[in-house]
Amino acid sequence: MNDGTRELIIIGGGPAGYTAALYAARANLEPLVIEGFQWGGQLMITSDVENYPGYPEGVLGPEMMKDFRRQAERFGAEFVSDDVTRVDLSEQPFRVYVGDDEYRAEAVIVATGANARQLGLPSERTLQGRGVSYCAVCDAAFFREKELVVVGGGDSAMEEATFLTKFADMVTVVHRRDEFRASQIMYDRARANEKIEWVTNAVVEEVLGDNMVTGVLIRDVNTDEISELPADGLFVAIGHDPNTSLFVGQLAMDEQGYLLTHDGTATNVEGVFAAGDVVDHTYRQAITAAGTG
Repeated sequence: MNDGTRELIIIGGGPAGYTAALYAARANLEPLVIEGFQWGGQLMITSDVENYPGYPEGVLGPEMMKDFRRQAERFGAEFVSDDVTRVDLSEQPFRVYVGDDEYRAEAVIVATGANARQLGLPSERTLQGRGVSYCAVCDAAFFREKELVVVGGGDSAMEEATFLTKFADMVTVVHRRDEFRASQIMYDRARANEKIEWVTNAVVEEVLGDNMVTGVLIRDVNTDEISELPADGLFVAIGHDPNTSLFVGQLAMDEQGYLLTHDGTATNVEGVFAAGDVVDHTYRQAITAAGTG
């Protein structure tokens, strides 16, 4: 289009964004992918990915994202490795801003993903992918016959702890209160599991280990007493936040901030679509994100 308006802009560079770019580029839509300053999504903080078809030996998360990106690029997708700062979806062409730069397109695909909430400890960040994980389904198989700690008190924490017992020898759930947000059925299932132990009214103060997790320091919230809990891994299960702050007031979302879609990927604004973890609070896997992309 001669006025600089493109057919398609894709916001976000993870499995959903890159897959959408690959399909769009092959359909000659010449998509522009504004992939973010830290492109690649959550897979950039995972080490080994063993559950994505086509990689029988497993693959490093960042390597896999490079492959996705290269494949989209091969068919003509263009990339801007910077963060979108503002969007105007009130009329077509839609306007997407990166600082002072304005990009216009007839259609937009939102694939901004979600982030696992973190405890916010420097030691947690240092040991990400070295025993600190945010996804039991992704990483449980690396912890056969190990002892693990799960932090959280909601359904996802119960689910992660229960799933991990299929591989680990013992799982200790650490929760800052003695009441749990989890639904009764999930809580009861975890409580009935002989491999799960419970530490309540406690928070993780530090993750221990040089190259790999060796344990955690736990603080009792009532007495401030610090104790050490040996462990081979730490699973943080305190929820996810979808990256949707750009779209507040413009796109329909649920109370947790996930974008609402109908007919698969269509949002409430005609011409704007959403794919990947930004709409999915159930599976949150690379394969499901790529599928919606």
